[in-house]
Amino acid sequence: VAGPVNVRAIEADWDETLRLAASIRAGTVSASVMLRKLAGYPRQNPVARALREIGRVERTLFMLDWFDDPGQRRRTGSILNKGEARNALARAIFFNRLGELRDRTFENQRHRASGLTLVTAAVTLWNTVYLDRAIRHLRGSGVAVPDDLLAHVAPLGWEHVGLTGDYLWAEIDKPRERFRPLRLHQQGRDA
Repeated sequence: VAGPVNVRAIEADWDETLRLAASIRAGTVSASVMLRKLAGYPRQNPVARALREIGRVERTLFMLDWFDDPGQRRRTGSILNKGEARNALARAIFFNRLGELRDRTFENQRHRASGLTLVTAAVTLWNTVYLDRAIRHLRGSGVAVPDDLLAHVAPLGWEHVGLTGDYLWAEIDKPRERFRPLRLHQQGRDA
């Protein structure tokens, strides 16, 4: 609910809020346990209400800093784009079941989700290995590839990966030195 911050709620339980923060900082109690306990009260706990109001102040300050700092907005956008690219890769891999876990048992759902994570990681690893080979080739050919530029490259593309068919895990034990050749562009066309 939008509106002014309830300063009285913060002031009324300031000592308890500081005591809670000190306990968390000292490691006496974990933040997740305390939040679970505060959420478990049948009526809203005054400390929880004070923490919510403090959180509103923190979010406001963060948003003001975010609006004022173009660099922070770019970094945030970059991180969100990488996350969305990973989700798009997972959706592309999981297209067969239309992105739904239709298994009835929790264990089968967990196996399917773990398989999705494994295949997503395998595609990412494959891309990372080939990006490394391409960068080594470029640098070996005298092309300058700055490291700070590589920080913006995410190995999450899948257009070159055949996602249909069966995943044969028995093929994993093949020697790792068997790579496909890199596609080299010469004078605007593929070689």
